[in-house]
Amino acid sequence: MQNIIAIFKREFKGYFNSTIAYIFITFFLALTGWLFFRSFFIVNQAEMRGFFAILPWIFLFFVPAITMRLWAEEKKLGTLEILMTLPVKDHEVILGKFLASYTFLAVTILLSLPLPITILYLGGPDKGPIIGGYIGALLMGGAFLAIGLFVSSLTENQIIAFIIAVAISFGLLIIGEQFVLFSLPDWLVPICSYLGLGSHFSGIGRGVIDSRDIIYYLSVILFFIFLNTRTLEGRRW
Repeated sequence: MQNIIAIFKREFKGYFNSTIAYIFITFFLALTGWLFFRSFFIVNQAEMRGFFAILPWIFLFFVPAITMRLWAEEKKLGTLEILMTLPVKDHEVILGKFLASYTFLAVTILLSLPLPITILYLGGPDKGPIIGGYIGALLMGGAFLAIGLFVSSLTENQIIAFIIAVAISFGLLIIGEQFVLFSLPDWLVPICSYLGLGSHFSGIGRGVIDSRDIIYYLSVILFFIFLNTRTLEGRRW
């Protein structure tokens, strides 16, 4: 546990030792705020469904930008070999990096709380979908992070890591969308619907916290962390 905490502190501080973290946070808040309020006054309803509807697509590009450096930079600078010689286990390094990126993402998401506070001031929205939306955002964000972290371990080029992570995340995001399901055979529809990252988020975003959705996101996170572990074990070997 001490090794995980040490790596977590190292990686988390690394975000804020440069201007990258501040640029990401500012860009995320500015973009989500602008897109939300652009339609909020047109709809004229005190709710945050518009915000949570665009969040998966913002995560699609924002989260891979967070994770693309986690392993790729280690490889490029040659510090990965040094890290692998330290008395730490592979899963401890991975969990430390994942928790650091997850905490950074959680802080960024929670900094958008002035939006629901403003809505509560302007009207009387249903609090269930707002709370569910934030829970879903944290779960879905963790899944995106695990994908990006795994992809970053495959290359030393951050741009390639970003592109591949976006491609994989995009595939898992749209596979459960209705326009894709309409073109599939009937026997494939329930499978693809379950595999879709966005379809599980939409349910939680309505305020319905289903254990199946939580299990799905946790399974995706654990699966890609497992793949990441296997990648490091292969490199060590």
